Amino acid sequence: MNKSISVQALDRLIAAHDGDVALLWLYWQRSGSLDAEKAAHDLCRTLQEIRDAEEKLRRMALLDSAPAPVPAPAPERPEPAPAEELPQYTSLDIKLASERDPALKVIYAEAAQVMGRALGTNDLRVLLGIYDHLGMPPEVILELLHFCAELCLWKYGESRRPTPRFLEREAYAWANREILTLEQAEEYIRAQRERRSDLGRIREALHLSQLSSTQEKDVNAWLEQGFGEEAIALAADRTVTNTGSLKWNYLSRILQSWHQKGLHSSAEILEKEPPRSSRGALPASQPRAQKPLSPDEWDSLLNKI
Repeated sequence: MNKSISVQALDRLIAAHDGDVALLWLYWQRSGSLDAEKAAHDLCRTLQEIRDAEEKLRRMALLDSAPAPVPAPAPERPEPAPAEELPQYTSLDIKLASERDPALKVIYAEAAQVMGRALGTNDLRVLLGIYDHLGMPPEVILELLHFCAELCLWKYGESRRPTPRFLEREAYAWANREILTLEQAEEYIRAQRERRSDLGRIREALHLSQLSSTQEKDVNAWLEQGFGEEAIALAADRTVTNTGSLKWNYLSRILQSWHQKGLHSSAEILEKEPPRSSRGALPASQPRAQKPLSPDEWDSLLNKI
């Protein structure tokens, strides 16, 4: 069989620091199949070791084109951990892994400094899981640690440091984005810093002391749709003018209406949707009687925006 092996695949295998993973991947390349029982026999490994290596390869996106594994009888073992939850390593697992792999000691030392305290068993479990279960290289984990500290500082201030659960969630977010190299990590962090800067400017434009998690999610969605700071501020201004306060649902509906019409920049909006005062105001000698609008009138007015 004549197969070429990509440099990217080799880099990922080396970064995994796992001989079983590399051996199983080479076996798949050579045989073209992934019968777990046959692989265990041919490679002199237990069936569980083969299944663990196969799962890790799939998380590393190195088996995307591999055939589905041959179904096997359910083993007599505890139920697998829920999705996006790391294995429950024992204290002995953690101790042996640290003694076997010097890279873990570097990760633990950096984590203690970032978290500002001595690491507990749960901290060590999460860090081992990110390294061993998710297959994240040490240099990427160090970037992850500092990014989580930076994110906590931005969200909660100086008093908060990353918790194990916070670190675990962010690690899965990176794994799902296949951030497996230092270059990918640095690019992701750069993009996230730019997004936080955008959120900060929009928060100030909306005159809010902070954004709730729901508001932050909405603003991120508006930015993804193509709205900028000026367009969002324009929608907020019209919301306050029409309702007397910054009603968030009203603001969201204005932006959704503009999005459906393909209007995203402030220039486009002002051209196609100018303020009501500039599209047919009454002469000064004939002032319009002021009276509160009914709920039906508000809905009718909003549908015209």
